[in-house]
Amino acid sequence: MIKMVATDIDGTILRGDFGFSPAVKECVRGLCKRGIKVVLVTGRMHCAALKLAQELGLDTPIVSYQGGMIKDNSLDGKVYYNKYLEPEYAKKIIDWAKQNNIHINLYMDDVLYVEKDDETIRRYTEARYIAFKVSSFSELKLEKINKILLINYDSPAKVNSWVEYLNKEYPQLYVVTSTPYFCEISHPDAKKSTAVEYLCKLWGIKQEEVLTIGDQNNDIELLKAGGVKVAMGNATDELKACADYVTDTVTNDGFVKAIDRFCR
Repeated sequence: MIKMVATDIDGTILRGDFGFSPAVKECVRGLCKRGIKVVLVTGRMHCAALKLAQELGLDTPIVSYQGGMIKDNSLDGKVYYNKYLEPEYAKKIIDWAKQNNIHINLYMDDVLYVEKDDETIRRYTEARYIAFKVSSFSELKLEKINKILLINYDSPAKVNSWVEYLNKEYPQLYVVTSTPYFCEISHPDAKKSTAVEYLCKLWGIKQEEVLTIGDQNNDIELLKAGGVKVAMGNATDELKACADYVTDTVTNDGFVKAIDRFCR
């Protein structure tokens, strides 16, 4: 019997237009009414995921920053788990990215910083309804670093090359793509699997009682924590290879179809 559904957001329950379908909303409400815990597990900031959790009517803690933070469903709620990127590594990666003219999103204490207000950050934030601060990174005190996000909307091949390089250069960190355009760098224990396992222990839920579902390579860790591992129809080939079941696409409410199959 499934007691927890741990789901990714973007590309899994949230469509490309950054909206939830009526069927997804109804499905989530139905799960909650039956006492099944629905947990959002995302690479997004906590403050960005919070708005979506509230729209869905959830009251469970939110897993954000790829598993780097678990926090109650509010801006000033209890923090259960936090894993920060060490400043020495952050500085090296920032310096390397700047030398290679790579756009950098720097997240510290759930605040997004960039060095300039440009088309890339506007495209990123306007779709997610989040604010950002502009500041020279050299003038910031690097502390409580949730993650670094490197962006290139024009070349997924470049993003893949960054992931390959950074994984070789910094094997002690967690480096992964979260979309074809995003390379994410965080603490080695800032993983979706670790966060879901933490909540399972907190609530006394067994792995076989958890359904995990996602669509991108950063969800490989998420699927590892589930007893029922589901990949979306629009998922990467790498994620599908890790799944027990491949459902329909996000456009066709694949999440709802998976819930109907496994959470009757």
